[in-house]
Amino acid sequence: MRLMFHCLGAVCGLLVMVGCAQTNFVADDYLYLADQYDVTIRRDIRGVPHVLGVSNADAAFGFAYAQAEDNWQLIEDSMPFYRGTSGLYNGQEGAVTDFLVHWLGIWETLDAGYQWDLSPEVRAYIEAYADGINYYAALHPDEVDERILPVTPKDIVAGFMVRHLMFFGFDSVVREVMSGERQRDISGVIREPAEPSLLQPNKEPLLEAPEILKQPPPEIMMTGVPVGSNAFAIAPHISDEGATRIAINSHQPTTGPVAWYEAHIKSAEGLDVMGGLFPGTPSIFVGFTENLAWGATVNQPDLVDVYVLEINPENENQYRLDGQWRELEIREIELKLKLWGFFPWTVTREGLRSKHGPVLRTEHGTYAIRYAGMDEIRQVEQWYRMNLATDFNEWKDAMRMRSFASFNFVYADKEGNIMYLHNSLTPKRDIRYDWRQYLPGDDSSLIWDEKLSFAQMPQVTNPESGFVLSANQTPFNVTASSENLVESSYEPEHGFQMDMTNRAHRGLELFAQFGPTISAAEFYAIKHDKFYSPATYYVAYLEKIKAQQFANSLQQQAQQVIAQWDLGTDVTNTSAALGTCVLLAAERQKDRDTHDAEQVAKLLGECAETLLAAQGRLDPPWGEVNRHVRGEVNVPVGGGPDILRAIYGRGLKEDGFLTNVAGDGLYYLVAWDADGQLSVEGVHQFGSATLDESSQHYSDQAVNYANEVLHAPLFDEASLQQNLLRAYRPGTETVSSIR
Repeated sequence: MRLMFHCLGAVCGLLVMVGCAQTNFVADDYLYLADQYDVTIRRDIRGVPHVLGVSNADAAFGFAYAQAEDNWQLIEDSMPFYRGTSGLYNGQEGAVTDFLVHWLGIWETLDAGYQWDLSPEVRAYIEAYADGINYYAALHPDEVDERILPVTPKDIVAGFMVRHLMFFGFDSVVREVMSGERQRDISGVIREPAEPSLLQPNKEPLLEAPEILKQPPPEIMMTGVPVGSNAFAIAPHISDEGATRIAINSHQPTTGPVAWYEAHIKSAEGLDVMGGLFPGTPSIFVGFTENLAWGATVNQPDLVDVYVLEINPENENQYRLDGQWRELEIREIELKLKLWGFFPWTVTREGLRSKHGPVLRTEHGTYAIRYAGMDEIRQVEQWYRMNLATDFNEWKDAMRMRSFASFNFVYADKEGNIMYLHNSLTPKRDIRYDWRQYLPGDDSSLIWDEKLSFAQMPQVTNPESGFVLSANQTPFNVTASSENLVESSYEPEHGFQMDMTNRAHRGLELFAQFGPTISAAEFYAIKHDKFYSPATYYVAYLEKIKAQQFANSLQQQAQQVIAQWDLGTDVTNTSAALGTCVLLAAERQKDRDTHDAEQVAKLLGECAETLLAAQGRLDPPWGEVNRHVRGEVNVPVGGGPDILRAIYGRGLKEDGFLTNVAGDGLYYLVAWDADGQLSVEGVHQFGSATLDESSQHYSDQAVNYANEVLHAPLFDEASLQQNLLRAYRPGTETVSSIR
């Protein structure tokens, strides 16, 4: 499967292979569905769907149908992954992800909680959404693979459950456990309990965080490409116009199942929200309503714990807990594969579980893994409640559901409220142990069930500074320094991030630079800033290059290019191509603080050779190297890795230039003026036609995106009516309005 957890190749050794299931989908059984829902799909001049239903469920039906029109293949490809049947379609690679879905008990948890954990309102909503997908499939039999049909409401819920795992590093922990040898020590008691100190300022830390936690974590990878995210907001009292502003700028791959898709869903029951989502999901993930807006950024708190189990030498299926041998739960996992592209095979593997959680046997020990949100199925409900929120209190009530394992949020509204929230299902851990190590598996007191409350999450609301910024950095540096939370107020076992990204450093610098008041133009400039901050740790590498004496002529020439670099990445910059190569290479070095001379020379030479081979010179304008490509569109684009104008490129050696594959996708600048009047500008990386290369909307926004030209997304009814392309009921596609 071309989806998450693709990198868990080590798990392949667990597999030995299962047959094909038969579909029970009969198209005629679903053709009546359109008569059950009252909904209209309205396409604007950019092809963006604005779905209008009488009820929320009506809107969900049309929402699904519109997504299927634009994204059917992505929806179809996702279903086997959610079900743990992707091996039938993708062979052994798919079986790796299948094992994880079954090993974690995703569907057992879902089956047990679906009827009780989700409200009747939400069940009705996602059932209508599933109906919309199935109705589209019934009408388009030539486009669909019937093996994935019918799509059920539980498939939709499972999608949320599985996808959430990919955002906070669960897969990296599994890879670590499955490596050739044990990677960490087992923690013993390191300190005695003390009085709880959470949220008490100016307390000395009980345990100093190791250096590794102070360094930026590895790039978050999704479908093989790095992603990040930005979100920031300003309050009216620091706006020169008395406006509240928020930038919504979550970074994802530019294509594929987790690329941003833009849509608007509205009903007579009060649902009215527009923004970005992943195809095949029934709610807006980041976006805005008439009254409020929010953006999300990835965080990486420590939410996964590994326990080393002591196994009975006389019975491999027993582990010691509280002085007694306990039986491992053992079940047979059937994995269904196709071999050599066509041959179906069935394989069985053991699925193990202890009181701690799922268990893996390895050559170097038996390990149990416990992770935040392992019994949680309500992600779909929380997104739904966020979409329905009409004010700050309702939005916070939705956040208090605490169903998301991770994510930071930045919020703003027409009343002038702004907020930064570090959201995570952080466990309440025994403070005697170092939870960054592995834990002894024989003590049940270390098996946590509780999590920190919403009130205990790091958060900053309406600071006097007038701004909050989230760019995948520590929650202890998100506004002016005097108003940040005190790091030492939190215990080490909470596992909050301590690192800073370049985007965070640079954003905070710009807020200080533009203050005390910030104009709309300056707010736009912060979003599109193209500089590395001198405070970014790997920039120090450049000074080592400048100071070194090189004998090699190519390295000498490269040194001169680096010496002239102002750390900018606009399209005309002639040092950015070599400079960004050096910075990215430096970031990957293990000895980030030492960088010996030999290493510096080697790295600089490799970057110079690569650029010379690709471009024929060491100082090409950045826009000749950094490109935005879609169909016949191939245009220069400014920005770069870990830049506020985030652009991650691939393919220099193959194509002679870098193609933008991740970073800035769909993004918005949302504002309410002093009178509470909403205005929005935004742009999509390509256009609303996700897959249809023949559509005019396949790349109609690509040039404006590259040139940072934004447009109003036609959220209000008057603007939409003036720019309406067509309107139709699902299945009829009868044009009722044409512009």
